[in-house]
Parts: sequence; structure tokens; C-alpha cells
Amino acid sequence: MQKISADYIFTGNAAPIKNGVVILHEDGSIIAIVNPNENPISLDDVQKFNGIICPGFINAHCHLELSYLKNQISKKTTLPGFVKELVQKRFNFSEEEMLQAAVDAEQEMFQNGIVAVGDIANGNSTFELKAKQKLHYHTFLEIFEIDEQKAEATFNKANKLKASYFNPEQISIVPHAPYSVSKKLMALIARQNNLIASIHSQETPSENDFFTNKSGVLYEQMAAFNPNVATWEKIAQGALHHFIPFFKNAKALLLVHNTFANEKDIDFVTHQPIAAYWCCCPKANLFIENTLPDFTLFNNKNLEVVIGTDSLTSNDKLCILDELKTISNHAEIPLETILKWGTFNGAKALNILHQYGSLEKGKKPGINLLKNIDLTHLKLTDNTTVQKLY
Repeated sequence: MQKISADYIFTGNAAPIKNGVVILHEDGSIIAIVNPNENPISLDDVQKFNGIICPGFINAHCHLELSYLKNQISKKTTLPGFVKELVQKRFNFSEEEMLQAAVDAEQEMFQNGIVAVGDIANGNSTFELKAKQKLHYHTFLEIFEIDEQKAEATFNKANKLKASYFNPEQISIVPHAPYSVSKKLMALIARQNNLIASIHSQETPSENDFFTNKSGVLYEQMAAFNPNVATWEKIAQGALHHFIPFFKNAKALLLVHNTFANEKDIDFVTHQPIAAYWCCCPKANLFIENTLPDFTLFNNKNLEVVIGTDSLTSNDKLCILDELKTISNHAEIPLETILKWGTFNGAKALNILHQYGSLEKGKKPGINLLKNIDLTHLKLTDNTTVQKLY
């Protein structure tokens, strides 16, 4: 049995406990969380740390299989430029280089206190690595096809690949983005039972131009890939109105990026009968579009926000703490809130709250120590670091 304490314990889903104590089994599973103001406890055998203890981080959006493209893509090209360069370079590496990059990226996440990942995959290259279960993965098997005639064949091919995954409960077939998946294919995807879904959403301003006017850089890029996009109908209200209605029966729908989401968009989604999670990847937003979502709007609307790193294609590190620091540097949001975004909410979205996301009796959620905190104002600083304790 171990007893650890810090200046504050952030459980992930409750108010911080000053000088709280976490009692653990040797394997990191929690026996009890003690608030010394409510239940006096001897501190003689307690290991005390400076800083904040919190649950292991949940990386709600990553592309592990693209890790080999680190430092290969230009910054601030906007999404169409980013995609164009990625397509040009993604097949210029050997299978061994790709696999080793994924192994290294997983180790980086582990060291940075990440315990679970919502990971995009376009093939099976990471399946064997994930089966070792160093981290918990929910794999989003991402597909795209804008030709209605190819919808069933595309879905069936993905379904066969899905069947080869080590755990059928930890994989979903998902759409890449509203502009890259036909309505017929979107409907097939949405019919999956117990679906945890993910979709790249509002990552570029030209996404709405695509649907409202059938124009813009993104539309032109997609039309060059497949002229069938010209047959799509216009939707005056924009991209969200195109795909949100399909996912009313999903257990969860992760809307990823939301860089250009506004109050009207948020109000539309919140009034739909769906379990929506707003996934923010701030460092990737700066890398690709050189701008950020309005985090205060998400906070003021009390949305279910989760945090992702995106891939090493669009980031220099896979570190949830760095994402939280970026948010903290750009918006006045309480530390308790952003830590919930990076822990509890992510676990809830991936349907793993039974094990992860919060410090509670009986769980083994991973335990992180955040050091170099502004304890007076309870804020992250540029010097804040994470140490994985369990």
C-alpha cells in the first residue's frame, strides 16, 4: 500500500482537495481518496509532492499511424495546403520507418502521462502495436468516399478490416469529414450498434463554403479528386446541418477541431438529441490554420469538451499538458475545468469511465503529478511539467 499527497488533488470531476491523500495498491489501483479536512489522517507514511496530482490524461484525437511525418509538413498552409502536402509525402517512407515512428510516438504519450487514446486509423498498420495494450486505444477506422455508387463497397471493406482488430468493443468505423463522405456512406456508418464516432469538423472556413455555395478552395480540391462532388446538394445552413442528423443514435460523437465553430453552430448542436463532444487540438490548429477556437465560448456554454493532440504531422509533441497550457495561455478558464477536459470528459467520450478519467476508489486511472504550478492562482505556467507517477 502507498500513500501519496500533493498541494492539491484534482480528482477529475470534483473540486480540488488541498493537501489531499491518495491511498493506492502497489499496482496503482486506488483504495481511497482522503480529504484531511473531513477525515484526519496521519501523514507519517505519506509521500508528499509539490504540485498537483491528477488522473492520467486522455488523448481524444490522434493519428498514431502518421507519426513518421513529423517535421515533414509545412506550417500555416491552411487545411487544403496541409492535405495536399500530406498526400504528396505520406508514401515516401518504408514500412519499418512507419512502424518505428508509431512505437516511439506511443512511448512519448506514455511518458507524458497519457493513458488512453482515441486514435484515427486508415489501415491496420498500428493494430498489432495497439493489441499490446501499453495504452488503452479506441480506434476510429476512418473512411472516405464521395461517390454514392461506391458507398457499400467502401463500408464493407472497412468492416472486414474492423473484424481483424483485437477487441471489437474498441473500434468504430467513422467518417473522415462531412465533405469527404457521401450521404449514403454516412448513413451506413451511423447504423453501427453502440457507435462511438469521430469526425473532423469546422477545421477550415472553406468547409462551410463547400456546402453553402459549392465553392472555395476545399471544394475545388475535392472536385479535383472526384468530379462527383458537383452532384451534391447545397445546404444553406452549412456543414453541421449536413451530417449531425445522421448520428442521433450514436453513444458519442466527437466533433474534432471546431476551429471555426461559432455560437450559432454550438446552439444548433446542443439542441440536437446527440451525445456531442467538442474535441479541441489547439497546437494542431495553430500549426495548420494559425488560429484557435473560442475556448471561452465552449466554457460559457458548459459543453462536453475533450482534448486531443492530433498527429505528429501537425504537432511537435504528443502531450495533453502542452495542449492545456496552450488553452490556458489564450483563455481565462479555471484549471479545474481544463483538467476535466483532459481527463474525465475524454474517458466519458470513449466510454471508459469505469477505469479512467477520475481518481476514485476501485479505479486504476493512471496518476500524474503536475509540477511548477502557480499555486496562488491555481494556473498552469509555461514551466509546468508532468511526471507519470503510476
